[in-house]
Amino acid sequence: MKTAIIGLPMVGKTSLFTILTGVHDATRVGQMEVRVGVTKVPDARLPELAKLFQPPKVTYATVEYLDFPALSKESLANPSYVASLRQVDALAHVLRVFASDSVPHEKGSVDAVRDAEDLDVDLALNDLVVIEKRMERLDKDRKKLKDPKLDQEYLLLERFQKALEENTPLRNLEITAEEEKLVRGFNFLSLKPMLYVLNVGEEDAARMHEVEAEYRATALGNRPRTAITAVCGKVEAELAELGAEEAKELMGSYGLADSGIERLISATYSLLGLMSFLTAGDTEVRAWTIPMNSKAPQAAGAIHTDMEKKFIKAEVVNWKTLVELNGYPGVREKGLLRLEGKEYIVKDGDVLVIRHS
Repeated sequence: MKTAIIGLPMVGKTSLFTILTGVHDATRVGQMEVRVGVTKVPDARLPELAKLFQPPKVTYATVEYLDFPALSKESLANPSYVASLRQVDALAHVLRVFASDSVPHEKGSVDAVRDAEDLDVDLALNDLVVIEKRMERLDKDRKKLKDPKLDQEYLLLERFQKALEENTPLRNLEITAEEEKLVRGFNFLSLKPMLYVLNVGEEDAARMHEVEAEYRATALGNRPRTAITAVCGKVEAELAELGAEEAKELMGSYGLADSGIERLISATYSLLGLMSFLTAGDTEVRAWTIPMNSKAPQAAGAIHTDMEKKFIKAEVVNWKTLVELNGYPGVREKGLLRLEGKEYIVKDGDVLVIRHS
């Protein structure tokens, strides 16, 4: 799944993308030249399992980011830009929180809430154009055909239109799975999950969690399909140049247990509705990505499509139990290795062994 990193000029968007992915070169996505990069999802469980099984290979889950050109009235009026943006699964909007006399804000002052709400208006206007065109077509089709599905779609789009005209992003609405399926093909921009990335100054690097809490108390907080995370681009740039021990020492000097980049990646993964189950053995320890609330056969399908088709049962144990009991012999001895069937909903951190025909 793809997440677009977007933001106004000079907010630190591209620097964060480079730190995240290490990618410098652009590639074509639709009609746009954007930079595309993949990064590992931090997962402290994998090193623990690797210590136990000593495999030659450890594989992390990944997320894909796209660095889009800076936001502007011109870019959001560009059909190629908007069409490419519609193809992603989520948006990570980098908002400038840091102050700098040498880097003027293009709107004259630093106001992250204003910048976020301004973008919501622009996304809503783009979605309204799509909705109005579709409703015009539906009006004609409904006169010719008596189809309840056309009526259902029209009423839903009418509801969307009203919300957007009141400057309410579609992601803020309560939408059923059936309704979401009905409009999935439109790829509405304001319906996409939104991660607000607060780029703070070095003076706030030690209080990023406090900054996040402050912004969750604003109009940006408590919204559906929305998350807020803070990073300090300047500190992250320094960390990217250091070895593991030096980086740990620098984070300690700011009182940080983890880097802002790691939390950004984890927030993206969660916002996309994804989770990881694990496999562990002598050849590989690996995190596999599946949607939350997936059943065991779907998890098997993430490993190989044939496993989903030929699924019989899954041996399941929590990763921590597996580590604490020093592997499968200890788990079996304690009777903690469960055998689950097709209806089992896989939990984040489950270690699975798939039985198939």
